[in-house]
Amino acid sequence: MATEIVPGKAYGFFTDTSVCIGCKACEVACKEWNQLPSKPGGFLGESLDNTGTLDGQTWRHVKFIDNVPDETMGVGDGKAFLLMSDVCKHCEHASCMDVCPTGAIIRTEFDTVFIQESVCNGCRNCIAACPYDVIDIDPDRNVAAKCTLCYDRLQGGLEPACAKACPTESIQFGPLDELRAKAEKRLAALHAQGTPEANLYGHDEKVYGGLHAFFLLMDKPEAYNLPNAKNAVLPQRNNLGGYLGILGTAVLGLFGAVVALRNRGVASGPGSPPAEQTPEAGKR
Repeated sequence: MATEIVPGKAYGFFTDTSVCIGCKACEVACKEWNQLPSKPGGFLGESLDNTGTLDGQTWRHVKFIDNVPDETMGVGDGKAFLLMSDVCKHCEHASCMDVCPTGAIIRTEFDTVFIQESVCNGCRNCIAACPYDVIDIDPDRNVAAKCTLCYDRLQGGLEPACAKACPTESIQFGPLDELRAKAEKRLAALHAQGTPEANLYGHDEKVYGGLHAFFLLMDKPEAYNLPNAKNAVLPQRNNLGGYLGILGTAVLGLFGAVVALRNRGVASGPGSPPAEQTPEAGKR
């Protein structure tokens, strides 16, 4: 059943990595719909991944994480590759929006994070601010670019191309509240099946206020090169110690200035003897 898409409601992705098969249909669909050029062919020699990373012209990237022991002689000790279709997380606390000097990065009527190409000046502030290394400069247009969560398709009542193309429904699109309920149910099922390592990432406010593209992972976030909940907080929301340090330094500096001025006033007061003149000064 198609999802009804209504402006004013929050939408996003729930990606269940436990059923991802690494087919890259999402990558292809993303490039086709957004008319993004493909990279020159070649094998990177890094697992089975030939995309490498997200960039200004690759907005979906299926990660192949080799989780199999190197010296296995049999079934791999029960281990398998970790697969994950990576994308912009459309963070609730979006650091890219905070640092954009032109207001090019906005939150849409679907509560997604969108870069307005016509307003972007290519300053790269958002690239440095993004904790997931999602944003990059499109070399053909010289502007910052990333997943739009298919903003144009949402405006037309269509689900994003990647979710539409996923053959295993690893990528699910819908209203955030419904996706979170699905995710909790799926997590409980996996735990009941004997996979206690399964965990949800970004489904609540612990990670940058909540991710609008959140994941069910089959290992710790660090295994997928994701910041854990302890570290996934914007600096200005988590630097009380830094503020106190700055305040302490300012107080010490002010105290030092007062002491210096006081000592200077004592040395040059009304009762102090005049400074001795040098012979050269007396001749003048």
